[in-house]
Amino acid sequence: MADTTRKSGSRRLARERIALLFVRAAEFYPENPEWSNRCVKLARKIGMRHRIRIDRPLKRRFCRRCSAYLVSGSNARVRIHRGCVIVTCLTCGHRSRYPVGRPQQP
Repeated sequence: MADTTRKSGSRRLARERIALLFVRAAEFYPENPEWSNRCVKLARKIGMRHRIRIDRPLKRRFCRRCSAYLVSGSNARVRIHRGCVIVTCLTCGHRSRYPVGRPQQP
């Protein structure tokens, strides 16, 4: 049997679907956060099935532990501490730490 998930066209289509699901998650969040969480779970499943990485800006919009769509001030706490941005999911309590980049000097 041929593996259809490794074709370049299907990977491109998968990236488009992942991006579309994150757009839908942002639209659904104010009225129903559970739909947003479902969109994130579907996007992660598509990424795992096709073995593609979710882009960095999109990756920082959901909790890696519980797959909740994160909105700062609503279900996520964002703090800066010692050169790191700390995003705390208020659903499960998981903390993600991202380094704050310094500007390059010419």
